[in-house]
Amino acid sequence: MSLQSVPSPAGPAGARERRVRTGGIDLCVAELGDPTRPTVVLVHGYPDSKEVWSLVAERLAERFHVVLYDVRGHGGSTAPKPLRGGFTLEKLTDDFLAVADAVSPHRPVHLVGHDWGSVQGWEFVTVRRTSGRIASFTSMSGPSLDHFGHWIKRRMTRPTPRALGQLLGQGAKSWYVYLLQTPVLPELAWRGPLGRQWPKILERLEKVPSGRRPATAADGTGAGDPGSAARTGAYPAASLPDDAAHGTWLYRDNVTARLRRPRADAHAHAPVQLITPTGDVFLSERLYDDLDQWVPQLVRRTLPARHWVPRTRPDQLAGWIAEFVTAHEPEPEGGDDDAAAVGPAGKARRESRARRARDLVASGPYGERFGGQLVLVTGAASGIGRATAFAFAESGARVVVVDRDAEGAARTAEMARLIGAPQAWAETVDVSDETAMEKLAEKVATEYGTVDVLVNNAGIGLSGSFLDTTSEDWKKVLDVNLWGVIHGCRIFGGQMAARGQGGHIVNTASAAAYQPSRALPAYSTSKAAVLMLSECLRAELAGQGIGVSAICPGFVNTAITTTARFTGVSAEEEKRRRKRTARLYGLRNYPPEKVADAILRAVVRNEAVVPVTPEARGARLLSRFAPRTLRAIARLDPPL
Repeated sequence: MSLQSVPSPAGPAGARERRVRTGGIDLCVAELGDPTRPTVVLVHGYPDSKEVWSLVAERLAERFHVVLYDVRGHGGSTAPKPLRGGFTLEKLTDDFLAVADAVSPHRPVHLVGHDWGSVQGWEFVTVRRTSGRIASFTSMSGPSLDHFGHWIKRRMTRPTPRALGQLLGQGAKSWYVYLLQTPVLPELAWRGPLGRQWPKILERLEKVPSGRRPATAADGTGAGDPGSAARTGAYPAASLPDDAAHGTWLYRDNVTARLRRPRADAHAHAPVQLITPTGDVFLSERLYDDLDQWVPQLVRRTLPARHWVPRTRPDQLAGWIAEFVTAHEPEPEGGDDDAAAVGPAGKARRESRARRARDLVASGPYGERFGGQLVLVTGAASGIGRATAFAFAESGARVVVVDRDAEGAARTAEMARLIGAPQAWAETVDVSDETAMEKLAEKVATEYGTVDVLVNNAGIGLSGSFLDTTSEDWKKVLDVNLWGVIHGCRIFGGQMAARGQGGHIVNTASAAAYQPSRALPAYSTSKAAVLMLSECLRAELAGQGIGVSAICPGFVNTAITTTARFTGVSAEEEKRRRKRTARLYGLRNYPPEKVADAILRAVVRNEAVVPVTPEARGARLLSRFAPRTLRAIARLDPPL
């Protein structure tokens, strides 16, 4: 192996580039960040070059020594001659070890791989000769070929309907693998129309914005120039046609051979974090069902995104990678042998690291999905809002608790931290105040980050006939129930859209949104508006990867009954009706925790309208199939 400095920058802005020579191949390696910090090596997939990682690398470089390299035959790295037999996993392992020895000769590296970079990573982390050189491995969108081979054999040996369905499902997703096995045709396609159209295909199907203009012969950055990708740092790289043509040999040299004869000893010798994009059109989530038997230390994450997550979700990936690396960073050299390591300080340090590793994924049912994400819940001092904040906290989310009740918000935030939230903050804001909401959004974005999940839950109750409801009554209920939701959606939703990395908005409506009542004209109107707003927003934001859900609870036992106002009656009668309503809701005793569960489930499944409680679901059905019955029920006078 030999090293050669190259003055030109590569990949992300400010990267330092060098050449690493191994086995007759010159590998183009780029580095960012402080070399004295833990080293994170990012390996790209097919048909990409290292530039696919530029957005993630820039974020990680603030805390780590980040290394990216072009796989042989891609980007600025040279291709083997002949191509056949030059891309075997054994030779790719030689390349990785050469890079690791060059950039971090005395400390193990943290490996991250996407697509074929992940396929390679599984090889690196399961072969004996790399033992001790890898501190952790983060895998996304690329299985171990050995694990895949055993997965296929196990389902063919016991061909249950479910097993056959999984085989057929993955077989259909793997259509491109069969095409890449054919001779000559893939190369012609990539060097012809497919290579020219690839940026547009990524943008249209994967929502990956194109980061380069088409290369031309006039500017000297044509596809045939192997150094053009390194010089431009853009994505997709100008070398894409040649990269893709060379990369077909990744499939030809490895897939058939490994699937037919998978290794029986493919056990990981380092902790593994598996990040699974739930919208990946190329890989089924079921591929990883048996992974625990191969990986003793496994952390699972899920992400509502498509295949090219390094480009579409860099913030979330960088956060999860940083968390995993920090939890599994080995002791400094000699750390276990020095006085501090064997004394109380060393013991505390080791226990702290072990605890961080155990707590990476929260114990909640959706810990894989929401761990580390930023969730903001309004109206969270009590009731559904508090239960929702707790549910997200239990799933490992960072939580911003918003309410005009400062003391109640502080209690919720404190409990959220105890339940499992890595961080939780209380903010005192009246959601009906647009200026206050704008200031809140600015503070949250500056100090905590862009919100991943917004739950507009704040609301007030108002009961009474239409003729007894004053314009001031209408203003109060609409200001909180409708305008509070509008402010949240517009301000925080706008930040989500500007970030361009997806998100989710949950608006708490009510079964009253589609169930008319002579006693709730103002409240029902506000909630019906929230429901329709949610439907409209869902249509508008779908193309930006932002989901919108409307939650429609029925009778839920919360404090809203003790604060609801009743129009057209005396203060004494209003007090009596509040007590009566609270008693009826208490007898119904449907807990807010079940609504919170429905909210998390709605985000995970990206559900549009979610009736909660049996009466809410029944009213929803009647509104669609028997509206006259619902109107008849609306004429009844509630027994208050």
